[in-house]
Amino acid sequence: MSKDITDADILYEDNHLIAVNKRAGDIVQVDDTGDESLDDKVKRYIAQKYNKPNGAFLGVVHRLDRPVSGVILFAKTSKALERINKMFKAREMHKTYYAIVRKRPQPEAGNLVHYLIKNPQKNVTKAHDKEVTGSQRSELNYKLVGERDGYYVIEVDPITGRPHQIRVQLSTLGCPIVGDNKYGYPRGSLRKSICLHARRLQFIHPVKNEPILIVAPLPKDGFWEKFEGLIQ
Repeated sequence: MSKDITDADILYEDNHLIAVNKRAGDIVQVDDTGDESLDDKVKRYIAQKYNKPNGAFLGVVHRLDRPVSGVILFAKTSKALERINKMFKAREMHKTYYAIVRKRPQPEAGNLVHYLIKNPQKNVTKAHDKEVTGSQRSELNYKLVGERDGYYVIEVDPITGRPHQIRVQLSTLGCPIVGDNKYGYPRGSLRKSICLHARRLQFIHPVKNEPILIVAPLPKDGFWEKFEGLIQ
């Protein structure tokens, strides 16, 4: 049984939005594993906190892959959901991720553009250098921010939001993410996590019209701690 959401997991909340620091291993929405999803846990948290016996409205506006940790935003009203969905489509939500890899990226900073095709049966995405039938254009900016004990920390700013985008694009660069054996790292993690963390989410509030910055603390797992000083 995965753990319930508590106040400690909440990064931001108002009448319209709630942001959670997702643990690696949690699924955002129900899949065929039948495991309880994060959106169900957040609904239960809201219903208990505000004494809503009939349950709470919660809109999923974006996703993080199951083995990824970090900030994920949900809408608490249909009005906020509609506006946030439009902002994601218009690329007005600025996301920053950090990835740990074992190979120094060459070049150390750059812009990656690939054309991705997802195989839903195998849940694997393949990157192509040129557009192919059925592919989605995928773009991100990255830069090396430091190194510790032979591990390299890469800051990633995705410009598009495609399934497994950061994982497959860094792997194509020759830098598979630590623990991500689906995309070329030699071994998987026993914790069912990969070293990819959604650190920051910046946007203009869809109702209050003020700038919001949400920062997700790094996982306390005995590994991420060593990179604390390198990550903004």
